[in-house]
Amino acid sequence: MNQFESSVKVIPYGQELVYAKLSDLTNLESMKDRIPVDKVKDLNFDADTLSFNVAPVGSITLKVIERDPCKCIKFETTQSPIPFNLWVQLVSSAENECKMKLTVRIDINPFMKGMIQKPLQEGLDKMADMLAMIQY
Repeated sequence: MNQFESSVKVIPYGQELVYAKLSDLTNLESMKDRIPVDKVKDLNFDADTLSFNVAPVGSITLKVIERDPCKCIKFETTQSPIPFNLWVQLVSSAENECKMKLTVRIDINPFMKGMIQKPLQEGLDKMADMLAMIQY
């Protein structure tokens, strides 16, 4: 199992506020305009599921499989060329501040890792940057 982690992002909002927004995927509606349409297409979501199309990867659907209130939201792919898990981890760092890190766990061979490591890491960091800029 290979693991990729975003850098830790400091969010100037309390952990509970951030968790409440991110744990319900319908809140993505307010962020839709920040997602680059040249990279992500066909974005659809409900409270527990997120699906989108990314070139050259293809169609990906993520489903929330676990919510640990105010600490972690775990996703698992239900549709993806390569199955993976994504975790959004939150830690309180002050009364009105928290830290966030994204982690992807994916089972790939060394050849595939060499091909996808850089784009996956860049995508993970961009996703973390986008989530850190939200008005919670």
